Amino acid sequence: MNYRDLTPQEIQQLEAQGCSSLNWNLVKVHPDFSTEFIKDVIFSGDIRLGVFESIFTLPGGMQRHSGICKAALHNVTVGNNCCIINVQNHIANYEIGDDTLIENVGVIIVDGESTFGNGVEVSVLNETGGREVMIHNRLSAHQAYIMALYRHRPELIAKLRELTLEYAESVKSAVGKIGRGVQIVNCQSIKDVCIGDACHIFGTSRLENGTINSNEIAPVHIGQGVICDDFIICSGSHLSDGAMLSRCFVGQSCKLGHGYMASDSLFFCNCQGENGEACAIFAGPFTVTHHKSTLLIAGMFSFMNAGSGSNQSNHMYKLGPIHQGTLERGAKTTSDSYVLWPARVGAFSLVMGRHVNHADTSNLPFSYLIEQQNTTYLVPGVNLRSVGTIRDAQKWPKRDGRKDPDKLDCINYNLLSPYTVQKMMKGMSTLKNLRYASGELSDIYSYHSAKIRNSSLKKGIQFYTTAVHKFLGNSVISRLRSCEIKTLADLQACLKPSTQKGSGQWADVSGLIAPQSEIQNLLDGIENGTVQNIAQVNEAFAEMHNNYYTYEWTWAYEHLEEFYGIDVENITVEDVIKIVELWKEAVVGLDKMVYEDAKKEFNLSSMTGFGADGSKEQKEQDFEQVRGDFESNSFVNAVLKHIETKSKLGDETIEMLKAVVC
Repeated sequence: MNYRDLTPQEIQQLEAQGCSSLNWNLVKVHPDFSTEFIKDVIFSGDIRLGVFESIFTLPGGMQRHSGICKAALHNVTVGNNCCIINVQNHIANYEIGDDTLIENVGVIIVDGESTFGNGVEVSVLNETGGREVMIHNRLSAHQAYIMALYRHRPELIAKLRELTLEYAESVKSAVGKIGRGVQIVNCQSIKDVCIGDACHIFGTSRLENGTINSNEIAPVHIGQGVICDDFIICSGSHLSDGAMLSRCFVGQSCKLGHGYMASDSLFFCNCQGENGEACAIFAGPFTVTHHKSTLLIAGMFSFMNAGSGSNQSNHMYKLGPIHQGTLERGAKTTSDSYVLWPARVGAFSLVMGRHVNHADTSNLPFSYLIEQQNTTYLVPGVNLRSVGTIRDAQKWPKRDGRKDPDKLDCINYNLLSPYTVQKMMKGMSTLKNLRYASGELSDIYSYHSAKIRNSSLKKGIQFYTTAVHKFLGNSVISRLRSCEIKTLADLQACLKPSTQKGSGQWADVSGLIAPQSEIQNLLDGIENGTVQNIAQVNEAFAEMHNNYYTYEWTWAYEHLEEFYGIDVENITVEDVIKIVELWKEAVVGLDKMVYEDAKKEFNLSSMTGFGADGSKEQKEQDFEQVRGDFESNSFVNAVLKHIETKSKLGDETIEMLKAVVC
């Protein structure tokens, strides 16, 4: 914008309205500037002022004209149609965007050069250091996962630090930015903070050394009593009610409030934290904790729900708080659960009671860990039939609150994937080996520091077998539906993978499920300099995510021979029909188990507390009015519909295969 000097008449009018400046020559204004709405303002240093023509409508209907009143500004650019009123101390070294409201604040300053939270080191997982993650505006859960956990590759970590420092240097400035349409009201202190467009900051106590990446599509809200030091807050997030953060990254569409306290922690997209406390945690996507008595410490989580009173220990009173643990994706803790780190809990498992024996159940996902008399009992695979597991898998995509089209985290919501299925295959082998080694008649089997009952072991093998049938059958049917098949040659050509990518082991990189080979290729590229900046790192993760189903089929194809004992190169129509029939049986069988599990929520014992002063009939009527009846429950109907749909799909696929010319 081309600014002009003030005229002598404008300077005279401003001074008459209580304004002053040590050097009016340093005050430049918009060509259409008017002095009418500038009153009681102290100008210092380089000042740029826009026009003040619009009216703000405040909550309750109060209207206020744009302008500046009762403020001290030093080296400040004020955009068009801003309203700045009652600045108790001063605003220094800021560029303020158009249509911004700043009212009743203490101080807003940048004091020297700042990177605004970019490059701050967060001592995640290990409070004593060694797994620091350098936060920045473009940090994804996947970048952070690599930086925290791949310490066995020091050259990689050094390169990632270098790329992060380069990014931090690119945003370093002695001038902060407050974006367009921002509202900052009743705040005490904002120092060295960049604030994005459309951000609302109301009643905040202190913000220091950070960036708020708000935008018009996904604005950020910072509410009453919030204190943040050394932080990055991403688009769409909401902090309120006295939340206190120190050295933290808050991802997209997170919610932290009701006095939640966190230090040295990372919260990625769609996390929620209320009432409790976090210390040195890696909260992957959809980590949720709501309870005042819950402490999460030194743990890695994702798609996790922490029950009230959940707690962990990372300190054995020897060498300090050096221990860490992992609850893999989808794990839950019940009320008053406790885990003594180090420990690792398999995906989609449920932790009940107090566990002090450092269990590692990562190759036995979908399990229950139940404590009885200080002993951890493991029930493998039982969560596959749980209505809660299926409900969770359905709710996560619906609860993705990210409106920003520029999504930092790549999230795979699949319950069954090469990542979980490879673990179930290992789990089946482990359980069979236990049974062989200890004998089929043993009452109890020992697995690491846990115990498995005979009946649980047998059922675990069945659950895992059924789930693998379901996954591989799903993959085969999806592949068949993408081809036109008339002959056996067409069938074999259709099933042949289009790429070798996807072969081998897979990993869950905090929400992103991808082949380890592709992850290794990216890491090699970072080390050798092929990947040259943070943007390219994010692009590589996005490419893995977008190609998931292509890679998944490569993995599934190579495991058909292992699991079904067939020659995939010379697969026959009969082989594929057998796979589809087993798939249909598995899908319907699991759905029926889920259906029966859901029915438990409607039995007589679940009605305890209903119909408080009446008969059994009144209890049932009260229950039905509040909860509805079983047959009309939307989830139950969805399960029945799923059985019908998948049965029909299986029948149609078999009929199509029978028509193939051999």
